[in-house]
Amino acid sequence: MARMRTFAGRLRRATSMGCGEDGATSGGRTGGRRKLIIGLVGGMGSGKSTVARLMIEFGAAVIDSDQLAGEQLANPEVVDTLAGWWGDHVRDSAGGVKRSVIAEIVFADPAENERLKAYLYPRMEQRRRAILAELNREPRVKAVVLDSPLLFEAGLHRQCDVVVFVEADRGTRLARLKEARGWTEDEVQRREKMQKPLDEKRSLADDRIVNASGIDDLRPRVKALLARLLREAADTSQADDTGHAED
Repeated sequence: MARMRTFAGRLRRATSMGCGEDGATSGGRTGGRRKLIIGLVGGMGSGKSTVARLMIEFGAAVIDSDQLAGEQLANPEVVDTLAGWWGDHVRDSAGGVKRSVIAEIVFADPAENERLKAYLYPRMEQRRRAILAELNREPRVKAVVLDSPLLFEAGLHRQCDVVVFVEADRGTRLARLKEARGWTEDEVQRREKMQKPLDEKRSLADDRIVNASGIDDLRPRVKALLARLLREAADTSQADDTGHAED
């Protein structure tokens, strides 16, 4: 792990949430403290979801944007809307949509991609806000992790107190994606073109964790990272409170 910026600068977001995927603000402090919010970014196949699952082991809760999107894509109202746009061939036999067909449409046409995001993101943001409110009332939750492939692109980083970049070399990432999803390098490149460049994501992040080997090596790294972020959040919050008291 390597520190990339000072924590206190980012933690100022603990006093007010920024914009979400629909440009609306999301439940930050309205009196009382809220949970530390950690955003995860990284290249495809870097293991962001693995890091998120390990953080759950150590007391965090995770809001997974892919899961939120999946919920929406199974919603009959959403299915009917997308079928109205693109035809009934987007429907699957279970009443949802064929995500592979949707992917082909939006990756081939940036305008359709923007159209889909403009429709889905506000719905996802509404659900995310409700989940955050529930988690802020749950004393067993130490922190909330936002696991989103498009954290920066969707503006979700503005909701985070700290953004962590999950690092893995390209060869490792490609091997993981080929094994897990059957993606070729060309497919990965096609999808990466829809996202910010990896170097830019790395430079915008506040912290970093390396995920280049097995989970036994990663687990203690994640434990130490989460413990440090919680400690620094508590120290910064205490310092802010002291300063406000002196005012």
